[in-house]
Amino acid sequence: MAERDDDGGVVERGPGAAYAAFVLMEELLDKMKLLSYEEEALRRHNMRPLSRHYFALPTNPGEQFFMFCTLAAWLITKAGRHFEQPQEYDDPNAVISKILSELRSLGRPVDFPPSKLKAGYGEQACYVLDCLAEEALKCSGFSWKRPVYPTDELEEEEITEDDKELTLNKLEEDVPEEESDNEEDFIDLNVLKAQTYRSDMKDSTKQEEILQSTTDAAEWNLEVERVLPQLKVTVRTDNKDWRIHVDQMHQHKDGIESSLKETRSYLDKFHNEISRTLEKINSREKYINNQLEHLVQEYRSAQALLSEAKEKYQEGSGGVTERIRVLSEITELLEKVKQETEEKGSSMTDGTPLVRIKQALTKLKQETVQMDIQIGVMEHTLLQSKLKEKSNMTRDMHAAVIPEASIGAY
Repeated sequence: MAERDDDGGVVERGPGAAYAAFVLMEELLDKMKLLSYEEEALRRHNMRPLSRHYFALPTNPGEQFFMFCTLAAWLITKAGRHFEQPQEYDDPNAVISKILSELRSLGRPVDFPPSKLKAGYGEQACYVLDCLAEEALKCSGFSWKRPVYPTDELEEEEITEDDKELTLNKLEEDVPEEESDNEEDFIDLNVLKAQTYRSDMKDSTKQEEILQSTTDAAEWNLEVERVLPQLKVTVRTDNKDWRIHVDQMHQHKDGIESSLKETRSYLDKFHNEISRTLEKINSREKYINNQLEHLVQEYRSAQALLSEAKEKYQEGSGGVTERIRVLSEITELLEKVKQETEEKGSSMTDGTPLVRIKQALTKLKQETVQMDIQIGVMEHTLLQSKLKEKSNMTRDMHAAVIPEASIGAY
């Protein structure tokens, strides 16, 4: 993570820069405790105390942003400047710009965009609140002093209890334990009365002898003042005591009444503003209706005419659609007829078929001549074979006749 120095250069931050928000938040919480923020800011708005990492970690952006704006407004007021308390319905950008303008007017530099504060947490939010807390401490006259470290003692002083001091624990030891419904020890007044009665009976014999006091009043008062601190009764506070609950109920009731008074004033203000706005709207609406009555009538008549024209247009558009469909069918037929006519005309004017016929006739004539030649050759071959066969037969016949004649001569 890098940041810019005073000369405008980029300065590399160390690995601990991610934890800078936690350090700022802890310092901010200590400063706000010095300013008594719990009594002055939180109780007024009925908010819970902040943790040591409230603005350093994202928990609930809406709640954190409202808490950031509320504390920033309170710190600006503590710094001696007038600043209106922001409400939940205010524009976040406007509230952030007001807070940053007040921070700049106090002489604090702002080198980050305002959008960083919309989340309500982060290092920027802690930085803004820390600067405002420092200015508030300066305005209140607070100054930091050097810390005073305690010296370590070698021997701790033993704390001795005065036996003459009457405490509630000693009373509980003297009083017998009794179990209550809540299983808690309590002081039985009847037992105390019995003990005091017995002690009075023991001392009554001595007191009867004293008919007239000879002690000086001044010495008596001095003795009372000396013994009075030793006679105090220390009562331990118990959270289960009903008196503490009653006191808390009274405190909460006072807080609710004080918050209700402030809230009721805001609610009455909102109610009055809304009522006036509604009355203005109703009056303006009636005025506009009265002024534009004739225009409304004209608009209605024009709208009726428009609806009639739309109906006629729809009827005419339906007929046109049908005619367009018929026209498309006729156009398709015409294109088909044109294509057939073109094919027939091209076939009539074209001489290619005649040339093909002539070529076929020439080929047929050539094939006919070849066939005639082949037929002549075949006939000549057949004739030769017949003649050869006939000569063979004649030779055979002459060969058969000659031997018979020779046989007859012998």
